[in-house]
Amino acid sequence: MHTIIGNRFLAAVFAALVIGAGAPAQAAEYDLDIEGMHAFVEFKVPHLTYSVLSGRFNEFDGSFTWDRENPGDSSISVTIQTASLDSNHEERDQHLISEEFLNVAKHPTATFVSTSYDGDASGGTLSGNLTLNGVTRAIELAVSAIGEGKDPWGGYRAGFTATTTLRGPQFGYSHPFFPKEIEMAFGIEGVLRE
Repeated sequence: MHTIIGNRFLAAVFAALVIGAGAPAQAAEYDLDIEGMHAFVEFKVPHLTYSVLSGRFNEFDGSFTWDRENPGDSSISVTIQTASLDSNHEERDQHLISEEFLNVAKHPTATFVSTSYDGDASGGTLSGNLTLNGVTRAIELAVSAIGEGKDPWGGYRAGFTATTTLRGPQFGYSHPFFPKEIEMAFGIEGVLRE
């Protein structure tokens, strides 16, 4: 499986283009918009040597702190339920979550916790620790800000995209058909906590 987490998939991170007035003047806490599913975690991996397989994780949660005036003070934490893998093919999904591949019975979650952000309010590099398959490794994500502002329901939102490429062997995956590289893409839309 390509990733969690090419350049297209999670993380999430902190740089924003102001869309409207009333932006928080200092660091603020946001919860990922899981209820409305305005966030996503997707992956792309090569299928043999013939094509590309894409999919997503349907269940995840997290929060982030965003400070557009001092982006370096921002942070994020995300937890992914690995059994929620969805490649649009049930039989393949069951194989991918089995002990041969993701081994979700033993490792039901993958987590990412940021350690630093190097960039400005429009984008940058988010560094942090990804724990997958019981192995924790430092990774970097390329982050772009989408925007922030008031929503139609009286709330305030901020959104970003983040991408990275994961390498299966770094996380202990040794099956001969396990992809050596996994492209991950994260869509992060958060709602300001009241």
